[in-house]
Amino acid sequence: MPIKTLQIPTADGQADAFAAFPDGGERHPGVLMYADGFGIRPVLREMARELAGHGYYVLVPNLFYRQGPAPVIELPEHIGQEVRPKVMARLMPLIEAHTSERVLSDADAYLSFLTTQPEVGAGPVAVTGYCIGGLCAMRTAAAHPDQVAAVAAFHGPVGADGSDLFSKLTAQVHLGHAEGDMTPEALGELDQALDAAGVGYTSEVYPGTIHGFTMSDTDAFSAPGLKRHWDRLLPLLDRTLTNC
Repeated sequence: MPIKTLQIPTADGQADAFAAFPDGGERHPGVLMYADGFGIRPVLREMARELAGHGYYVLVPNLFYRQGPAPVIELPEHIGQEVRPKVMARLMPLIEAHTSERVLSDADAYLSFLTTQPEVGAGPVAVTGYCIGGLCAMRTAAAHPDQVAAVAAFHGPVGADGSDLFSKLTAQVHLGHAEGDMTPEALGELDQALDAAGVGYTSEVYPGTIHGFTMSDTDAFSAPGLKRHWDRLLPLLDRTLTNC
């Protein structure tokens, strides 16, 4: 799959990004993929290539472009438990500064860019995200109901904005939670809020996983969890996106 390095104009400057898409000059449905808090790195390129191989144009922006191009901080090849606290101490100020207002402003720019690329066909797009990127994905889908037909969030704090966000969703939703991401009570309340908002969704805890299970460069990685993620994400996109 070709990988193209990009610059996306935003209200606050230029966001560096990359796109993965099938070769051959055809147009494909667009998918906006939000990274986890560790940001763009080789594992995100692998995941974007994997998704592109199923017939999608996948755009992955640097969430923290205001602080510099990716990688914004130096990351080890493997983010193990021994280095994770030090890495998170540097990342948390960036994550906390990435407010809802910034997410929504950037989402406008990302979707405008995505839908005007020559490799992207007409029709709705999808948004997916991991960890904090899952919340970004949900916010993006809620703010753009006329454009986003599907949204998937994996091990993300998707309930952070409460039911007000859910009431704006028209996209089909899949939420893949790690064991321990939410208490059973909180998970039940989340599902009740989605039901009350009339959202079409699936929400499930992936067995035997911990937070961050999709990321193969961390100690949290679960190969069965990643496979289940693909088994849920790909049919969702197939059902909801118009083939071009």
